[in-house]
Amino acid sequence: MTFSNLDSPFASRYGSAEMRALWSDALKRLYWRRIWVALAEAQALAGVVTPEQAADLKANADKLDVNRSLEIEKEIGHDLMAEVRAFAEQCPVGGGIIHWGATSADISDNADVLRQKQSLRLLRDKLAGLLRAFAGQISQHRALACMAYTHLQPAEPTTVGYRLAMYAQDLLGHLAALDQLIHELRGKGLKGAVGTAASYAELLAGTEVTPAGLEAHVMRSLGFAAFPITAQTYPRTQDYRVLAALAGLAASLHKFAFDLRLLQSQGIGEMSEPFGEKQVGSSAMPFKRNPVSAEKICSLARFVAALPPVAWENAADSLLERTLDDSANRRAIFPEAFIAMDEILQTAIHIVRGLVVDPEACAANLEKYGPFAATERVLMALVRAGADRQKMHERLREHSLKAWSVVKAGRPNPLAGSLAADTDLLRYLQPARLHELMRADDYIGTAAERAEALAAEIGRALK
Repeated sequence: MTFSNLDSPFASRYGSAEMRALWSDALKRLYWRRIWVALAEAQALAGVVTPEQAADLKANADKLDVNRSLEIEKEIGHDLMAEVRAFAEQCPVGGGIIHWGATSADISDNADVLRQKQSLRLLRDKLAGLLRAFAGQISQHRALACMAYTHLQPAEPTTVGYRLAMYAQDLLGHLAALDQLIHELRGKGLKGAVGTAASYAELLAGTEVTPAGLEAHVMRSLGFAAFPITAQTYPRTQDYRVLAALAGLAASLHKFAFDLRLLQSQGIGEMSEPFGEKQVGSSAMPFKRNPVSAEKICSLARFVAALPPVAWENAADSLLERTLDDSANRRAIFPEAFIAMDEILQTAIHIVRGLVVDPEACAANLEKYGPFAATERVLMALVRAGADRQKMHERLREHSLKAWSVVKAGRPNPLAGSLAADTDLLRYLQPARLHELMRADDYIGTAAERAEALAAEIGRALK
């Protein structure tokens, strides 16, 4: 690298080498050539080109010369046609029949779907790895009580495992959605300039092969089906569907990362991302342990969320059989969305596998705020013992507000002691029973069992 030109972070900084390779210029051109070879082989079966011509294309398909292609493109201003000419120069027998009957989108659209499918499979595998990591953490912490928060205020106890199961349940749904999307993605097929297959009908006239038969042969070699109806391109609503699926997954991982950033803050401190022995948290403050990995997830997730509207515009604004105003942005939105999601998933796997849970912080927060939540079970026990629910609710509210003032001043929560000394309450419950009810760490309902059940469901889904 000369470092004298812009280096996109999606070309070097983010994503795996495998994902970046899927969106490389070289692989795109190799896929174009693969489709031209499949077309020539189908045409040879129909008898309109010779087997030797098709074999010549196949023998030279891997001999990319990108520099030559770019040289031709600079002259003619058309990238796909430049690749046709560069490929033809390498094929002395079959060069003259490359792209016969086809329009650009017959090649480029199908190549795009090939890359989308492979990219989705790669993300799917990483999502499965993330779910396995979540399942392990859920099982380990299924019964570790901690405070839950609503409206960013302490509410009632939950468990660390149950909170993690909340994120994992969403991700399990995204796994199923990716599987469905991978299965259902379709290509343009071979239908010519406006989708009528007129050029192929002309090409195959007098043979026993129909345009549909030629298309089916090529699509079988590519491994996916074609839309029955297209214009010049496959319906661009499919692009929106792909990007919306990625944005949905990004939303769930953003929530997890955002929550983790909050839980890592010193006001709570119950959970944090792993921090390397030599990792630097801040250039100015040596003590800092910033949640940079979670922050990166949130940052990239916002970027992915911004891309579906571009695909929506491409679909909605494509006039009649096609306009070209989708072409330039599609060169960016797909590689950048997939590489960003790849980086998000890799980062999430790193976080969840190395997740740091602090039981002491969980216990300290329960001791501080749990008594307020425990007033709910005290109220139920008082009413069961014959007390008036409305009167007891007001009494508990008064005690709670006084205790809040003490807690806000930084002193231990006095609520349990004040309730155990209240004669109105003692008419129905003994002090020992009140103290027992005020223990919040076991006020977790069925959270532990349901968290473990989700971990088991993840295991079954990933078999």
